Amino acid sequence: MEHWFEGLADHLGSAYLRYSFTKGTEQEVGFLVEALDLEAGMRVLDVGCGPGRHAHALGRRGIVVHGVDISERFVALARAGAPEGVTFERADARALAFDREFDAAISLCQGAFGLQGGPAAADAGAAEPTTDAAVLAGIGRALRPGGVAAVSAFSSYFQVRHLVAPTTFDADAGVAHELTTIRDESGVEADGHLWTTCFTPRELRLLATGAGLEAVAVWSVEPGRYSRRPPDLDHPEHLLVARRR
Repeated sequence: MEHWFEGLADHLGSAYLRYSFTKGTEQEVGFLVEALDLEAGMRVLDVGCGPGRHAHALGRRGIVVHGVDISERFVALARAGAPEGVTFERADARALAFDREFDAAISLCQGAFGLQGGPAAADAGAAEPTTDAAVLAGIGRALRPGGVAAVSAFSSYFQVRHLVAPTTFDADAGVAHELTTIRDESGVEADGHLWTTCFTPRELRLLATGAGLEAVAVWSVEPGRYSRRPPDLDHPEHLLVARRR
């Protein structure tokens, strides 16, 4: 199944890693290793892995990682220079086929969860919450019993409080639509449309329950500054930590 994000990723290529929000990878991974009790040799699924920055950082710590992304361009970039024990494949996060294979799973920086609104929902013939629920359900199925997931999501509170034109917010669907300019590795510009579903902590807990997961915590975070901060109105993302029953 095609996804609107593929065209954006094809144009960006490795230029994606120039954006400031990608510069906090080591802090984010260090925090997650501690928060999820990850150890060398554990198996982690990275859903919506992009060019593989989190997977690579985990792999350098001796963790076995399998990353999936719908963008073939990003998967090729992720495979280049991957540490031993870190693998990648193109896969649709809405239809993950894994079954109790992983000790932990991550989906960060709206790599898959949160990108299923707008055209993606229309393509799937489903409402926005349904398609993101499918991603979370696939993550839940991929975990062994007792396995843990960390999923980031844009905050509805922050989006509405700090909404700036030309970004618009669909209050019914909870989807922010941003028109921006993206540049490839050579600086060639193109228009980029981003549809990002936003969530409240309560919605994340309800979706976790529906996916067969028990919500352990929801924290307010921002790229490169993950911490155990209670939900608030002033940080752009939530981080859901949930465990498979």
